[in-house]
Amino acid sequence: MQNEEGQNMDLYIPRKCSATNRLITSKDHASVQINIGHVDEDGIYRGQFTTFALCGFVRAQGDADSAVDRLWQKKKAELRQ
Repeated sequence: MQNEEGQNMDLYIPRKCSATNRLITSKDHASVQINIGHVDEDGIYRGQFTTFALCGFVRAQGDADSAVDRLWQKKKAELRQ
């Protein structure tokens, strides 16, 4: 919830899994958040990154690697445009 000035007033804002759109609850201790840095053509880090959050369900199924790969390929195509 935001007030009239646009500031967040909630104490806890849950994250959503980037792969499944499930809510990541405060009790999901197997969840991770990964920042992937953007590099230029020479392989030099540009100071920008993309954040992906994965819930414990995806990690327990063993689909985290393929999910990150799929999400990054989609994001990389968006960045090139």
